[in-house]
Amino acid sequence: MENRTTTVTPPAATVPPAAGPVTPVARRAGRPRGGADGAPSRGRGGWTPWLYLAPALVVLAGLLVYPIYQLGLISFLEYTQAQVSGGEPTTFRGFGNYAELFGDAEFWPVLLATVLFAAACVVSTLAVGCALAVLLTRIRALPRLALMLAALGAWATPAITGSTVWLLLFDPDFGPVNRVLGLGDHSWTYGRFSAFALVLLEVVWCSFPFVMVTVYAGIRAVPNEVLEAAALDGASQWRIWRSVLAPMLRPILVVVTIQSVIWDFKVFTQIYVMTNGGGIAGQNLVLNVYAYQKAFASSEYSLGSAIGVVMLLILLAITLGYLRLLRRQGEEL
Repeated sequence: MENRTTTVTPPAATVPPAAGPVTPVARRAGRPRGGADGAPSRGRGGWTPWLYLAPALVVLAGLLVYPIYQLGLISFLEYTQAQVSGGEPTTFRGFGNYAELFGDAEFWPVLLATVLFAAACVVSTLAVGCALAVLLTRIRALPRLALMLAALGAWATPAITGSTVWLLLFDPDFGPVNRVLGLGDHSWTYGRFSAFALVLLEVVWCSFPFVMVTVYAGIRAVPNEVLEAAALDGASQWRIWRSVLAPMLRPILVVVTIQSVIWDFKVFTQIYVMTNGGGIAGQNLVLNVYAYQKAFASSEYSLGSAIGVVMLLILLAITLGYLRLLRRQGEEL
């Protein structure tokens, strides 16, 4: 009988495959996309948004950058009616126009009046616009529609038309305001402060709709649960606005505040029309009207351009300072 021996072969040990070259696909699959710290890398697609923005940037450069360049250039030149007509060559004055402007005794009172008047207009516009925005959330649909249409009508009215209407309302002889208030033939444009107050009312009237509509849209985006919780805790309407709505609407309030500062700081039409070019003996001058008088009434275009550059720098400083203040408070804009 044949003796057969069965040999049992033990299972072969699993040997890890030899490390070979890692393909680009494996390398991408084995690590997160982006740089070494996982942040998204700026690849070829990073320039795609700029390509889409290029047409708009070109238009903005033509409408903003080039005029600002020309404004700054003329402010450093001797540019009067003689240079415009070609009678005399244009000469470079450097900072001579600015030295003449800052040495003008009329400039500093006009600058102070402009800052104070713009600040009063901004505060009044924000107060009226925010109050009416909250009111829109409390009234029914039909009164809300009527208020919105009336506000948009005021906003759409041209500045020169609105200024003329307000002059008629406050006219000392035929205006209904003096009759209702019993002021007789009191002239609102004769006194300095009463004229500024009249212009302020007109500026607020034509500016608050922008604030009202913008803030109202922001309030409608706030969840109702947040407002209901604050009301259940016993918070008043003022406390809800100050502690709940205002912090949540801060980015929107930043936008409307900066926009109001820019608009009210460069008011021209209302002052020029309602005070007849700056009031009696220039008592109601602001920087824009002052620049108009220097550039076009006196044909000193270089001085007018210097005033424009000063206004631009002041607006930039105010805007950047306001944004920096908000960032210090830890707000994400």
